[in-house]
Parts: sequence; C-alpha cells; structure tokens
Amino acid sequence: MEGVSEPVDVVLIGGGVMSATLGSLLQQLEPEWSITILEALPEVAQESSNPWNNAGTGHSALCELNYTPEKNGQIDITQAVKVNEQFQVSRQYWSYLVSEGLLPEPTKFINPVPHLSFVWGESNVEYLRKRYEALKDHPLFPGLEFTEDARVIREWAPLLIPGRKKSQPIAATRIVGGSDVDFGALTKNLIDGLVSRGAELRVERRVTGLKRLKDGTWRVRGRHVVGGTPFELTARFVFVGAGGAALHLLQKSGIREIRGYGGFPISGQFLRTDNPEIVARHQGKVYGKASVGAPPMSVPHLDTRVVDGQASLLFGPYAGWTPKFLKTGSWFDLFASIRWHNLGTMIGAGLKNLDLVWYLVTELLATRTKQHEVLQQFAPKAEQGDWYRITAGQRVQIMKKGPDGKAVIQFGTEVVAGGDGTIAGLLGASPGASTAVPIMLDVLATCFPQRLAAWEPQLTRMIPSYGTKLSDAPKAAAKELASTAKTLGLAV
Repeated sequence: MEGVSEPVDVVLIGGGVMSATLGSLLQQLEPEWSITILEALPEVAQESSNPWNNAGTGHSALCELNYTPEKNGQIDITQAVKVNEQFQVSRQYWSYLVSEGLLPEPTKFINPVPHLSFVWGESNVEYLRKRYEALKDHPLFPGLEFTEDARVIREWAPLLIPGRKKSQPIAATRIVGGSDVDFGALTKNLIDGLVSRGAELRVERRVTGLKRLKDGTWRVRGRHVVGGTPFELTARFVFVGAGGAALHLLQKSGIREIRGYGGFPISGQFLRTDNPEIVARHQGKVYGKASVGAPPMSVPHLDTRVVDGQASLLFGPYAGWTPKFLKTGSWFDLFASIRWHNLGTMIGAGLKNLDLVWYLVTELLATRTKQHEVLQQFAPKAEQGDWYRITAGQRVQIMKKGPDGKAVIQFGTEVVAGGDGTIAGLLGASPGASTAVPIMLDVLATCFPQRLAAWEPQLTRMIPSYGTKLSDAPKAAAKELASTAKTLGLAV
C-alpha cells in the first residue's frame, strides 16, 4: 500500500482549475506547507477544465444575457456586475502570476476576443436596447457599443448577416475587451508551477474514501487506477475539487453540511468547425437569448476558440444526458448519489421544474438537421457539412433545500465546507472556471479565518482590489482593467 507517515498539510482531490487555483494561492501564502494533488486520470485538466469541455468565454457578463433579466420592464444588472467583479479578481491574480514569471506568456492560455450579444425580433431588440442603457456607463462595462444597423453588425461578426431577411429586426452589442480562455492550459501551467515549487502530483489515483480521524486530520483512501494498488494518506486540510465527483466524495466524508444536497447530470454538445475560411470570418463570442423554458446554461452562442494557438468556431450548447457525473464516470453515478436525506429534495426539485425536464426531453429528441437549423438562426448560410458534433463536459446541477425548506435548483457554483474548516468542496457549474479565484478566496475565508489577517498584505499584492468592489470605485476599476489588460495582452 502506498502511504505517508506524516500528515500532508493540504490534499487537493482532482486536477482541475479549482484545485490548481487553490493550490497556487496557498503556495503563495504558505510556501512551507506540503501539498499533494490526487488525479484519477493520466493527465490533469481532462474533465470540465479541458478547453473542449467548456465555453472558455472568460465569463464576465459582457455578453451573457441570462445575467441581466428584465423584471417589470427594468433590467436587473445585479448578477452581471457580480460575475464581472469575480472575473476581474481572476484576471488580477493571473496578471500577478504572469508578472512574477509564475505563468508563461499569456497567449498560452488567454487571448483577446470581442464579446457580442445578438438578438432578433422587436421585443428582443427593445430588451437589448434597455440592457445597453443600463450597462453603458458602468465602470466594469467600458466601451459597450449598441447597434441595430445590419452593416455595422456585419463588420463586427460577418457570419451573422448574409442570408438574413432585411425586414427582420436585429440588434447587437459589443465589447472589444473580451477574452477567450483555455482553462486546460491554465490549469496545467498552474499545476506545473506547484510541482516545480515542491508540491506532489499523483495521477491515476482514484479517491474512494474520506474519514475524519480523532486528531482532526483526514484519512484519504483510494486505489491506483492501473493495477488497483491501494493508497492511503492523512491530511490536515482536504479540498474536493473533483467536478461532478465532488458530491459523492463529500457524501462519503460524512459531514453534515452535505445533507440534503442532490445532483442531476447534464451533458452538452457543440457543433465545431475548423475550416480556416469560415473561422477567419468570425472573430468573437456571440451570445443570444435562451429559448422560453430553457435553463440559463443553455444560452446559445457562436464562439471563437483558441486552443494550442489554433482558432476554431464552436456553436451550442445542445443538451445531452447520461447518468454519469463525469465524462469518464460510471453509469451508476446518479443512482449512487441518492440518499435518504436528499431523495425528497431531488423529487421536489424535479416536480417544481417540469418545464426543464420537458426542455431536456425535446433537446434529446432533436435531429442533426434540427440542431443545424438552430445554428442557422445565428449564421443563416452555415453549411451542415462544414460542422461536426463534439460532446462537451458533464455538469452536475445542484439541488438543495432553499431558505424556506423547499427544494430548489441552484444555477451556479457553491462551496460546501465542514463546520471545523478542515474540508471543503465545490459543487455546481457555470460560471465556474472563470470565477475560480474568487471562489477559492471564499474557501480560504471559510476554512482559514484565523489566518486571513496575516495573509491580507500578500493577498492585496496579488489582487489589488481584494476586500473592495471595483464597481464602487470607477477610477480604481479603470486602472485595474487597463493594468490587467496590458499584462495579459487584452484589449481595454
């Protein structure tokens, strides 16, 4: 049996962007701490952090219309501002790491790509105009442009206009300061840095058990994927950043905080083209409005993706389904997650959201021709033969009890931590990776409150806006946006 006699200070379960980010932060704050990363696959960043398993938008609410709902005729920008704030925190930390030589040339993981919103139909055009008016003077949305002119839209995104009826009302907004992020490359670089500075990476190690010991440490047990050799180690702090597998592992830990949580897996598919002539005609991430009854994660978008220096176009997502919690997971994942304490939550959430169930069924029944027709709503002259279908990552939608005790579906991510702060895990999906840094700062605040005061000077050096809100300080926001854009090679 593999093992260590002395407890490891930190064990990170899962080799994705969340574990990589938390490990990087802790190594900067406590360089003497020992860190071990356990990954079940032969390489890190192969599930949700893989660039082809996520949208890579660098979610900052510049174009995602689901973050700005219309309520009683008014546009609510609260969520958009929150998500943008979070992404700016991530940008600041990445900028710090690049400046310190702890991350490579930024083009290895982030590239400038304009972010656009595009709608059609009179009511949607009016909505987008209201959204533009609500955001155009906000310090986190500088340079937001709006147009209803097809000629201007064609200049911004040429694929959107040819073949479209001239009588159709259309509108678009654009911010040139958007980005495309390869979270796979970012994760690999962060973990390479961790290992070069003393952390240990163990791949093909599947964790099967977590148990709290009498001395307050955690016993982490598992098996080597190849050969089945068991391993065991103890840890003073455990972070479960295992994507869809996090729910199972937190359940196995026995912490009471996970009681009542359930998960429902959703997979996604995209249409992709690598045709250089088509790719050259579209430079941007263009988001539309989700269809009526569709969940926020289903917002259609036509994206420029830059992976390993090669540009492609992606359109989707189209919903898919398997009972697996990971692409490489088990067909029994969903059923194995059911407990007496979450069964009622899962049933209640399903009954309250029958429209989402129906949406999923209709998506699963959609033909290849039907999927192509959806693409043609964005790019009317798109030829089916130029695009092929890829399967993106698995997402596990959170179901839990709300403040009123009734079952709700949680759209987003959520940190679940043990009461004593020795274990924490992350559940949920979008905007996930884009907001990894602020989410991991929440983990630090929740699990290490007694150390925050000592860490604050270093945290402020790494993240200048730490402890404040850029949206409350226009001058500081302009300065930080310009500074990080310069360091990361992005447009202002």
